[in-house]
Amino acid sequence: MATATTRHHERRISPVFLGILAVMAVTGWAVWTGFAANPGLAVFLFVTSAWIVSLCLHEYAHARTALHGGDITVGAKGYLTLDPLKYTHPLLSIGLPLIFVIMGGIGLPGGAVFIERGRIRGRWKHSLVSAAGPLTNVLFAIVCTAPFWLDALDGVPFAFRFALAFLALLQVTAAILNSLPVPGLDGYGVIEPWLSYRIRRQVEPFASFGLLAVFGLLFIPEVNHAFFGMIDAVLNGLGVDRDYRVCGYQFFRFWTAPDPVCEAYLNY
Repeated sequence: MATATTRHHERRISPVFLGILAVMAVTGWAVWTGFAANPGLAVFLFVTSAWIVSLCLHEYAHARTALHGGDITVGAKGYLTLDPLKYTHPLLSIGLPLIFVIMGGIGLPGGAVFIERGRIRGRWKHSLVSAAGPLTNVLFAIVCTAPFWLDALDGVPFAFRFALAFLALLQVTAAILNSLPVPGLDGYGVIEPWLSYRIRRQVEPFASFGLLAVFGLLFIPEVNHAFFGMIDAVLNGLGVDRDYRVCGYQFFRFWTAPDPVCEAYLNY
């Protein structure tokens, strides 16, 4: 009986997560209705809360897949509660992601779940544990872009379109960056089980620097241009207008001077 109670407690959705969902719902309503005196602040709060929700789902997907793969310790660690505090690493979860979202609209889930890989048997299971996170971002991006590729924007306020477009941009960048076969990222975790022991040992010391190396490369103009060109191609293919994405980023940065073009959309 005690074990059953413990398991139920380990899987109970966190009040913190429910609170973030409530913020997302309220601020999404404020963006939609134009209730907020400062639409930029409403967009910022809506996108930020939705981004944290996606981070929680990303890490939950890793943990849930690991649980089914054989790591029964994820429940005791709180990973099945969707509590962002359980996934938090001060630098990777808060610092870098927020800085890069503000500086360049680059999204990367920065949470961390510590999977006991020794409990998981089979290379396919290890690969699935790593792939589960980016696939969650793909699903989130599909949901965000659905009104665009379904041509269902009639009646959708421009401010809400901007917010969805920018949120979709963050999800697509997160999915693509996380899928890179770079040590420390999920893409490398997918292929790692299939590498020889010698190669894995040689690569292991660089795992903690993989994320920083990717971000460093994005500061090289040619790499940045190629990367965002690929992002543009994906979002254009999904029907997300570039102007909407730009305006979403402008409104997200509510502390900066408003863009006249984006403001004009609101009065259209």
